[in-house]
Amino acid sequence: MGSDLPVAASDLFQPVRVGDLTLANRIVMAPLTRARAGPGDVPGPLNATYYRQRASAGLIISEATQISPQGKGYAFTPGIYSDAQVEGWKLVTAAVHAAGGHIFAQLWHVGRISHPDLQENGRLPVAPSAVRANGQAFTESGFQPFVTPRALETEEIAAIVADYAHASVCARRAGFDGVEIHAANGYLIDQFLRDGTNLRSDRYGGSIENRVRFALEVVAAVTEVWGPSRVGIRLAPVSPANDIADSDPWGLFSHLVGELNRFGLAYLHCVEGHTTVSRAVPEGFDFARLRALFRGLYMANNGYTLDLALAARRQGLIDLICFGRPFLANPDLVARLANGWPLAEAPRATWYGGSGAEGYTDWPAHAADAAAA
Repeated sequence: MGSDLPVAASDLFQPVRVGDLTLANRIVMAPLTRARAGPGDVPGPLNATYYRQRASAGLIISEATQISPQGKGYAFTPGIYSDAQVEGWKLVTAAVHAAGGHIFAQLWHVGRISHPDLQENGRLPVAPSAVRANGQAFTESGFQPFVTPRALETEEIAAIVADYAHASVCARRAGFDGVEIHAANGYLIDQFLRDGTNLRSDRYGGSIENRVRFALEVVAAVTEVWGPSRVGIRLAPVSPANDIADSDPWGLFSHLVGELNRFGLAYLHCVEGHTTVSRAVPEGFDFARLRALFRGLYMANNGYTLDLALAARRQGLIDLICFGRPFLANPDLVARLANGWPLAEAPRATWYGGSGAEGYTDWPAHAADAAAA
């Protein structure tokens, strides 16, 4: 991931204003599910150590964090709706702030990407429509096939919007600097957006204008709590992750971004291509055009190397750059990129789950970085 480009000449490593925050640099730690929350989906001291180690990122976006018990889709992932969870996250945010960093909570409802074993009282997962996803859910007893979800009644949707607002309040109580709304990768908001998963005939289905309604209601509720300058949103317009699809991605997401402009959000975070798989973009979709439509900062994600990030920034295609997997084994990633130091690589077996430091907080800083600390 080294680069022959003049790294020192790039402003990737210089401070940047995001909303009403000044970040130390334009490098963002992407939300990375690690499945290491404790009982009650509560973060603890080990999680605080993990995030503190990576606080040299201009901004950390927390691992996806469920807004309610219903929003859970993976075993051992944290929540942000109970008092115990708030107290656990306080350990994390305090550690990040003590190290000079900033951290946003990513607000998450998985919708159909779940299993009754992960739901209260073994209930069915919910979704816009009763369309089963291909794939498997990660439960405490192992992987199990997704089930056909229960379609939400129209009158239930307002309560889920209220859950986003409640989680936003909890994130403020926990000391986060802001929140990111997870509207990507085939989870609940994305399921409402796409005509492959939204077969509704009420005001939340059918036309693009109707299918974006839920997303916009969530944004309105979250910005009411935080103010728009402390809220971002994540989209993955062309990724088929979690068996998601739409017949007209450009028409859908260009309309949605136009509607988002009225909120004045801190940033738009886009997964460019197929999440973790490919940067290929189908014909008819153009992320540069989408970025031009958005009247705010644009955060790019998915398979970026330092060279790609430097080139994109030099061409004015991005404002902020998200790195994900490189942060797993390189807690001092910013320094490694800036200095051309080699990167460690975390084996896949260490990505998810585990109860101790191994593969989580035991990755050392680069020797030169450690010596300077």
